[in-house]
Amino acid sequence: MNYQKTVLSNGLRVVSSRMEHVRSATLVIYVGVGSRYERADEAGISHFLEHMVFKGTEQRPDPALISQEIEGVGGILNASTGKESTNYWVKVPSAHLARSFDVLADMLRHSRFAPEEIDKERGVIVEEIRGVEDTPDELVHDAIDELIWPEDPLGRPISGWESTVAAIDRARLVRFLQDEYRPDRMVIAAAGDLRHEEVVALADQHFGDLRNSNLDTFRPVDGTQRAPRVQIMTKPTNEAHLCLGFPAVPYTDERRYAQEMLDAVLSSGMSSRLFVELRERLGLAYEVYAFFREYADTGQGVVYAGIDPARLDETVHAIVRELRKLREEPVPAEELRRTKELRKGRILVGLEDSRAVASWIGGQELVFGEVWTPEQLMDRIDAVSAEDMQVLARDLFQPERYNLVTIGPVEGEQRLLGLLRE
Repeated sequence: MNYQKTVLSNGLRVVSSRMEHVRSATLVIYVGVGSRYERADEAGISHFLEHMVFKGTEQRPDPALISQEIEGVGGILNASTGKESTNYWVKVPSAHLARSFDVLADMLRHSRFAPEEIDKERGVIVEEIRGVEDTPDELVHDAIDELIWPEDPLGRPISGWESTVAAIDRARLVRFLQDEYRPDRMVIAAAGDLRHEEVVALADQHFGDLRNSNLDTFRPVDGTQRAPRVQIMTKPTNEAHLCLGFPAVPYTDERRYAQEMLDAVLSSGMSSRLFVELRERLGLAYEVYAFFREYADTGQGVVYAGIDPARLDETVHAIVRELRKLREEPVPAEELRRTKELRKGRILVGLEDSRAVASWIGGQELVFGEVWTPEQLMDRIDAVSAEDMQVLARDLFQPERYNLVTIGPVEGEQRLLGLLRE
């Protein structure tokens, strides 16, 4: 993969990758701000803002005009909000790249934030929040975040709470946009059938006059935990849902490559340890998986399973046993080799369209300030040893750092705490 990078005079970074074999172009605008940058009394404002920029601009006052502008040429327009970043993206036939810039710039710089649209969207977001509360396999993930990071912005749901969403008004949305959406936190990434010079010119035309500020709303997390924690959310469900989570290393830590290998061993595909043990051998769960998320100053590992409530103890025991096994025994050479090939293969397979490539270069530039090629990343994967993974597993998989959330017809907090300490 080849890419080019230009930094505009205001600090906004522009990265692009030309793909000779495609006829599409994807534009992604990354903003390095998300829910952990919010004050407690306005939790959910990043997500609310992301919704509102689709609800009409000075040039396109009807929200339908925004989507029609892209969909009318066969394109796709969407956005998402995370804990540390928000992104807006458009994928179109490459002849319409300039249109993509015009629409996204109009949304981010000239949204009307009409009071009637704010009230309408507030209702939509409240229903989204209530929908999660009524969906145990989603709610359990919000709950494990809060249990790992109590009283911290990282532990809050990205959508916020009904009470905070109710208090967000036009003035707050405008202030948040002006304060947080600034060029030193932004990356414009494009990939596909395009030229870097064209991308830079369009970026400068639409965003070159954005001004920076000195505001810093990032708050480091307090990662202190000295004893396991359990939260039981009793609900009359047919299935129990559980998340076992623990703090992990941040993306600034070189051990992240070993962490990503632990992730793959545990949960990448039907040959992974959790799938083979909990689903195939023990028949405990239809759905079981693990994931690691990395942030600027911390990380998170989580194992999820949906199970028969009567088999909760057996499931927790099996998960703890698999984590302990990684702590106590090095990954065998053949499993290590196979997992490395799986990871490298999925990197290559995942970079076959313009959106994937734009996300690759834009996401890395936003987080690391540089872009690694797939080959460079695969070299780092190859360099991870079984010893590296075992040393990290001993740090991560410590019973006193475990957190367990269950949702369903479940009881017995002390009993579950005992299982975590095994």
